[in-house]
Amino acid sequence: MNSSPLAPHPSLSYKRPESILVVIYTEHGEVLRLRRREPVDFWQSVTGSLQEGETSGQAALRELREETGLQTDAGLADSGVVNRYPIHPAWRAKFAPEVKENTEYVFSLRLPEAVPIRLDPAEHLEYCWLRREEAAKLASSVTDRHAILKLVPEDW
Repeated sequence: MNSSPLAPHPSLSYKRPESILVVIYTEHGEVLRLRRREPVDFWQSVTGSLQEGETSGQAALRELREETGLQTDAGLADSGVVNRYPIHPAWRAKFAPEVKENTEYVFSLRLPEAVPIRLDPAEHLEYCWLRREEAAKLASSVTDRHAILKLVPEDW
């Protein structure tokens, strides 16, 4: 068997270049922000890659549970927004070498009020609830910022 040093090991599995983004907000216009462990000061909504055989809706529910501890699907809505963007350098190595872009399916979850969040300390350091404009300014990715501004009503 001829093996190139750049070729991935046959048993090495890469992330699927499809993900979800879930903007969580309250009836009072507060938006959940999560600060990642890495990269430093990267603030985001709930995000995550789809697993093999998983639909975007299933991934959204799984990531909600994993990243926030929220066990509800009441109010989870598929926005119909699909983004395609270059993969952030911090995560490039997790994808096959030929994969340069990711497809992201955007969801929202409207809650009656801000609730305590149970973070996965391996992934996130802290969370906060912010008003729509402040949350959008803090968003580290353009697609997250756009999703907040599109999905969270501004008249609160």
